[in-house]
Amino acid sequence: MPTLASQIDGPWLRGEAISAEAARVVREAMIFEHCKWDPQVGDVPVLHPAALILRRETWNELAQLAENMDAEIREAERAILASPAALRELGLPWSLRRALVSAGATSSAADGSFRVSRFDFHHTGEGWRVSEVNSDVPGGYIESSGFAAEMAAHYPSATPTGDPAAALVAALRAAHPTGARVGLVHATAYTDDRQVMVFLSRRLTAAGFETVLLAPDSLRWRNGRAETLDGGALDHLFRFFPAEWLPNLGWRSGWKNFTRPDGTPQANPPSAIVSQSKRFPLACRRLGLRLPTWDALVPETRDPRQVQAAELDAWVLKPALGRVGEDIGIAGATGPRELVKIRRAARRHAPHWAAQRRFSALPWNTDRGVFFPCIGVYVVNGLAAGVYGRVAPRPLIDSHAQDVAVLLEPTSPASHVSAEAPVENFPP
Repeated sequence: MPTLASQIDGPWLRGEAISAEAARVVREAMIFEHCKWDPQVGDVPVLHPAALILRRETWNELAQLAENMDAEIREAERAILASPAALRELGLPWSLRRALVSAGATSSAADGSFRVSRFDFHHTGEGWRVSEVNSDVPGGYIESSGFAAEMAAHYPSATPTGDPAAALVAALRAAHPTGARVGLVHATAYTDDRQVMVFLSRRLTAAGFETVLLAPDSLRWRNGRAETLDGGALDHLFRFFPAEWLPNLGWRSGWKNFTRPDGTPQANPPSAIVSQSKRFPLACRRLGLRLPTWDALVPETRDPRQVQAAELDAWVLKPALGRVGEDIGIAGATGPRELVKIRRAARRHAPHWAAQRRFSALPWNTDRGVFFPCIGVYVVNGLAAGVYGRVAPRPLIDSHAQDVAVLLEPTSPASHVSAEAPVENFPP
């Protein structure tokens, strides 16, 4: 069993990697017990063999910051949804924007629904920075709940930061004390989406809920209420299908019913796409909105047309609705050919892109090398609920990054003293 180093390396401790045999046990548990059916990408394992151990004061700080930002963006969403001009700043599909306006959507769905967001933190020399919020359909439940629990068993006295899947179950229980029939809506053709829904289905079923796994075009709508094709009513929807994909289903699917605030309660409502857009700060600026915590942590954001070509190396280019790190342009981290394509696309289709001022993330030094962590803090119903951790050998968290279990240091400092020799810090 590995020990935890007493050396403090920034906001975390340096933990040793678990043994190869322990890693095999964890991997099998993730596949068979937690539905992690894609434990590697090509020949590269997805599960990092060492846990990232947060200091408790660091977790308390991140949890409070995330909760503050969650409250701020909820207020901002309501203001933006009431302003067609601000909505146009977000780079949303025209048909989705029109549906949100026509339905009079708010930042909340019908009574009894709840919201879940994930704020992605990075540690820099100037303190914490947030690269984005995943507020539409955040993922990582298997890793933040299952992987963290499995890895915690191999680190004495260290504990997970929380259990986001359990927080989702609790939120549904609060909305439906006597149980409910929950529709888990997702792109059924994608294994990586299916595994998340099967995992959550097992959690919900164990808690006494009935679950139905289905595609978004396998719903029938009656006065805005969702039913299965056989006519069975659904009490709640959990949507794991990006809002900007909904118009692709075609009008016959009745997808606009997802946007109705008086319809079936759902998490999350499509109106969450407002803060999901990387151009969200531009919409806030248009309305003169002040978001103190968000503004302090999220780097300056501009329309790509406002950045001179000679200054591009100091900016990160992102698609407004990009996900899992796709098509992010960072000089020195993105391949040269890919960077040229991204810059060309951002110039030609600027209303659907955002430029974010670059920050320098500090590394996490391990016995396996240097990695750059992303600490994704979940907020469920306004409360911090756990962390989805990812690490990469370069300061770009994309689909090739590894999942890392984020744990809390033991309460007793004596329990993590190690004879491990100090390791020199690497420059950012």
